[in-house]
Amino acid sequence: MLPIVLASSSPYRRALLERLGLPFTWAAPEVDETAQPGESAAALTLRLAQAKALALVERYPQHLIIGSDQVLLLNGVAVSKPGTHEAAREQLSACSGRTLTFHTSLCLLNSLSGESQSVVEPFEVVFRTLNAERIERYLRTEQPYDCAGSFKMEGLGITLFHALRGDDPNSLIGLPLIRLCDMLIKEGIDLP
Repeated sequence: MLPIVLASSSPYRRALLERLGLPFTWAAPEVDETAQPGESAAALTLRLAQAKALALVERYPQHLIIGSDQVLLLNGVAVSKPGTHEAAREQLSACSGRTLTFHTSLCLLNSLSGESQSVVEPFEVVFRTLNAERIERYLRTEQPYDCAGSFKMEGLGITLFHALRGDDPNSLIGLPLIRLCDMLIKEGIDLP
Protein backbone atom coordinates (compact mmCIF):
# COMPACT_ATOMS: atom_id res chain seq x y z
CA MET A 1 0.00 0.00 0.00
CA LEU A 2 1.34 3.41 -0.97
CA PRO A 3 1.42 5.97 1.85
CA ILE A 4 -1.22 8.72 1.71
CA VAL A 5 -0.54 12.46 1.67
CA LEU A 6 -3.19 15.15 1.98
CA ALA A 7 -2.19 18.17 -0.11
CA SER A 8 -3.77 20.68 2.23
CA SER A 9 -3.11 22.72 5.34
CA SER A 10 -6.83 22.76 6.21
CA PRO A 11 -7.59 21.39 9.68
CA TYR A 12 -11.13 20.64 8.45
CA ARG A 13 -9.91 18.40 5.64
CA ARG A 14 -7.48 16.70 8.00
CA ALA A 15 -10.26 15.96 10.48
CA LEU A 16 -12.42 14.51 7.71
CA LEU A 17 -9.63 12.27 6.42
CA GLU A 18 -8.91 11.06 9.97
CA ARG A 19 -12.44 9.61 10.04
CA LEU A 20 -11.33 6.91 7.56
CA GLY A 21 -8.84 5.53 10.08
CA LEU A 22 -5.97 5.42 7.58
CA PRO A 23 -2.48 6.70 8.37
CA PHE A 24 -1.56 9.82 6.39
CA THR A 25 0.61 12.89 6.41
CA TRP A 26 -0.18 16.33 5.08
CA ALA A 27 1.69 19.12 3.39
CA ALA A 28 0.65 22.53 2.15
CA PRO A 29 0.91 22.79 -1.64
CA GLU A 30 2.10 26.02 -3.22
CA VAL A 31 -0.59 26.75 -5.82
CA ASP A 32 -1.82 30.00 -7.36
CA GLU A 33 -5.59 29.85 -6.81
CA THR A 34 -6.49 32.69 -9.17
CA ALA A 35 -9.37 31.86 -11.50
CA GLN A 36 -8.70 31.97 -15.21
CA PRO A 37 -10.86 34.24 -17.40
CA GLY A 38 -14.22 32.59 -18.12
CA GLU A 39 -13.45 29.59 -15.93
CA SER A 40 -16.53 27.99 -14.36
CA ALA A 41 -16.63 27.18 -10.65
CA ALA A 42 -16.51 23.45 -11.37
CA ALA A 43 -13.56 23.83 -13.76
CA LEU A 44 -11.71 26.07 -11.30
CA THR A 45 -12.06 23.67 -8.37
CA LEU A 46 -11.09 20.68 -10.49
CA ARG A 47 -8.00 22.43 -11.86
CA LEU A 48 -6.96 23.51 -8.37
CA ALA A 49 -7.46 20.06 -6.81
CA GLN A 50 -5.30 18.54 -9.53
CA ALA A 51 -2.69 21.30 -9.21
CA LYS A 52 -2.49 20.82 -5.44
CA ALA A 53 -1.86 17.08 -5.85
CA LEU A 54 0.71 17.67 -8.62
CA ALA A 55 2.51 20.28 -6.51
CA LEU A 56 3.62 17.56 -4.08
CA VAL A 57 4.80 14.91 -6.58
CA GLU A 58 8.52 15.73 -6.27
CA ARG A 59 8.44 15.61 -2.46
CA TYR A 60 6.26 12.47 -2.40
CA PRO A 61 7.21 10.36 -5.46
CA GLN A 62 5.70 7.06 -4.26
CA HIS A 63 2.47 8.16 -2.60
CA LEU A 64 -1.23 8.57 -3.05
CA ILE A 65 -1.71 12.33 -2.99
CA ILE A 66 -5.13 13.81 -2.24
CA GLY A 67 -5.87 17.27 -3.60
CA SER A 68 -9.15 19.07 -2.96
CA ASP A 69 -10.62 22.50 -3.50
CA GLN A 70 -13.97 24.17 -2.97
CA VAL A 71 -15.73 27.16 -4.49
CA LEU A 72 -19.02 28.77 -3.57
CA LEU A 73 -20.48 31.18 -6.10
CA LEU A 74 -22.64 34.02 -4.86
CA ASN A 75 -24.10 36.28 -7.55
CA GLY A 76 -21.59 34.79 -9.98
CA VAL A 77 -18.59 35.65 -7.81
CA ALA A 78 -16.48 33.12 -5.91
CA VAL A 79 -16.91 33.55 -2.16
CA SER A 80 -13.74 33.34 -0.12
CA LYS A 81 -13.17 32.93 3.60
CA PRO A 82 -14.52 36.09 5.23
CA GLY A 83 -11.65 36.67 7.67
CA THR A 84 -13.58 39.27 9.67
CA HIS A 85 -16.88 39.52 11.51
CA GLU A 86 -18.10 42.27 9.17
CA ALA A 87 -17.33 40.28 6.02
CA ALA A 88 -19.01 37.19 7.51
CA ARG A 89 -22.11 39.26 8.30
CA GLU A 90 -22.22 40.45 4.68
CA GLN A 91 -21.82 36.90 3.33
CA LEU A 92 -24.59 35.45 5.50
CA SER A 93 -26.90 38.38 4.72
CA ALA A 94 -26.35 37.75 1.00
CA CYS A 95 -27.02 34.00 1.46
CA SER A 96 -30.25 34.52 3.41
CA GLY A 97 -33.25 32.79 1.82
CA ARG A 98 -31.23 31.58 -1.16
CA THR A 99 -30.14 28.27 -2.61
CA LEU A 100 -26.40 28.17 -3.27
CA THR A 101 -24.21 25.51 -4.83
CA PHE A 102 -20.82 24.56 -3.48
CA HIS A 103 -18.45 22.87 -5.93
CA THR A 104 -15.95 20.64 -4.14
CA SER A 105 -13.35 18.87 -6.22
CA LEU A 106 -11.22 15.89 -5.40
CA CYS A 107 -8.13 14.46 -7.08
CA LEU A 108 -6.35 11.27 -6.00
CA LEU A 109 -2.97 11.08 -7.71
CA ASN A 110 -0.79 7.99 -7.62
CA SER A 111 2.61 9.66 -7.89
CA LEU A 112 4.32 6.32 -8.61
CA SER A 113 2.20 5.44 -11.68
CA GLY A 114 1.19 8.98 -12.65
CA GLU A 115 -2.47 7.88 -12.79
CA SER A 116 -5.11 10.10 -11.24
CA GLN A 117 -8.82 10.06 -10.48
CA SER A 118 -10.78 13.30 -10.26
CA VAL A 119 -14.33 14.42 -9.61
CA VAL A 120 -16.30 17.58 -8.84
CA GLU A 121 -19.00 17.06 -6.23
CA PRO A 122 -21.78 19.71 -6.30
CA PHE A 123 -23.75 20.29 -3.11
CA GLU A 124 -26.70 22.65 -2.65
CA VAL A 125 -27.43 24.55 0.53
CA VAL A 126 -30.86 26.12 1.03
CA PHE A 127 -30.51 28.91 3.57
CA ARG A 128 -33.29 29.92 5.91
CA THR A 129 -34.29 33.57 5.86
CA LEU A 130 -31.86 35.09 8.31
CA ASN A 131 -32.45 38.38 10.09
CA ALA A 132 -29.62 40.55 11.39
CA GLU A 133 -30.11 39.42 15.00
CA ARG A 134 -29.89 35.72 14.11
CA ILE A 135 -26.77 36.30 12.00
CA GLU A 136 -25.10 38.20 14.85
CA ARG A 137 -26.00 35.49 17.37
CA TYR A 138 -24.57 32.80 15.13
CA LEU A 139 -21.36 34.68 14.30
CA ARG A 140 -20.68 35.59 17.94
CA THR A 141 -21.15 31.96 18.97
CA GLU A 142 -19.25 30.09 16.25
CA GLN A 143 -16.91 32.69 14.68
CA PRO A 144 -16.60 30.90 11.30
CA TYR A 145 -14.25 33.46 9.81
CA ASP A 146 -12.00 30.83 8.21
CA CYS A 147 -14.85 29.13 6.30
CA ALA A 148 -16.14 30.02 2.83
CA GLY A 149 -19.79 31.00 3.20
CA SER A 150 -19.25 32.01 6.83
CA PHE A 151 -20.62 28.86 8.45
CA LYS A 152 -19.50 25.55 9.89
CA MET A 153 -21.88 22.87 8.72
CA GLU A 154 -20.38 20.43 11.21
CA GLY A 155 -21.26 22.84 14.01
CA LEU A 156 -24.07 25.32 14.63
CA GLY A 157 -24.08 26.30 10.96
CA ILE A 158 -26.63 23.54 10.43
CA THR A 159 -29.19 25.82 12.14
CA LEU A 160 -28.89 28.29 9.25
CA PHE A 161 -30.19 25.81 6.65
CA HIS A 162 -33.63 24.86 5.51
CA ALA A 163 -32.34 21.94 3.40
CA LEU A 164 -29.19 20.29 2.08
CA ARG A 165 -29.06 18.55 -1.31
CA GLY A 166 -26.25 16.38 -2.56
CA ASP A 167 -24.62 12.98 -2.45
CA ASP A 168 -21.96 13.63 0.17
CA PRO A 169 -22.44 16.14 3.01
CA ASN A 170 -18.70 15.90 3.77
CA SER A 171 -18.07 17.78 0.53
CA LEU A 172 -19.64 20.82 2.16
CA ILE A 173 -16.90 20.73 4.81
CA GLY A 174 -14.24 20.40 2.12
CA LEU A 175 -13.48 16.75 1.30
CA PRO A 176 -15.96 14.38 -0.43
CA LEU A 177 -15.27 11.24 1.61
CA ILE A 178 -17.70 8.97 -0.24
CA ARG A 179 -15.96 9.63 -3.57
CA LEU A 180 -12.57 9.43 -1.89
CA CYS A 181 -13.43 5.96 -0.54
CA ASP A 182 -14.33 4.85 -4.09
CA MET A 183 -10.97 6.15 -5.35
CA LEU A 184 -8.96 4.58 -2.56
CA ILE A 185 -10.64 1.21 -3.14
CA LYS A 186 -9.64 1.45 -6.83
CA GLU A 187 -6.06 1.94 -5.62
CA GLY A 188 -6.28 -1.26 -3.59
CA ILE A 189 -6.66 0.37 -0.16
CA ASP A 190 -8.56 -1.80 2.31
CA LEU A 191 -11.08 0.35 4.15
CA PRO A 192 -12.79 -0.83 7.32
